[in-house]
Amino acid sequence: MIAPVFVDTNLFVYARDASESLKQPQAAQWLDHLWREQLGRTSTQVLSEYYVTVTRKLDPGLDPDDAWDDVETLFTWRPIATDVALLKRGREIEQRYRLSGWDSLMIGAAQFQGCALLLTEDLQDGAVYGGVSVRSPFTLRLGEEASAYSAVAVAKRHRKRGRPKR
Repeated sequence: MIAPVFVDTNLFVYARDASESLKQPQAAQWLDHLWREQLGRTSTQVLSEYYVTVTRKLDPGLDPDDAWDDVETLFTWRPIATDVALLKRGREIEQRYRLSGWDSLMIGAAQFQGCALLLTEDLQDGAVYGGVSVRSPFTLRLGEEASAYSAVAVAKRHRKRGRPKR
């Protein structure tokens, strides 16, 4: 069984950014694949960032109605809301791995949704945080994603407790 894939803001933005002639088609391929396989997951944090980025930071920006249509369409991906439980998980991740608060919330959201893979450019490609493998959608090809899942499946989630053996 293939696990859900958490998608960060940058993949959605690149799919809409015509100025990114190399990354736009790759981003669109990933999103098409995740739609077809019904594996895409995200968070309300990511959707908020997407809306602001495509309407205010792209040149030319996306029309707010078109951007909102994108956000509403992505509601079918069951975006996880930022609630008390996610804030607490994000804080634990931030302290354990020394990541930014925003990145920690994203990893926590991926964990809560049972995602084995997080597609983003914002974290170290190949890093694993609590069972979630981080990969750049521009270095991981679509045909390789199954191996990314199997690598996570065999990885131990926690180190053993107690004294180290001598």
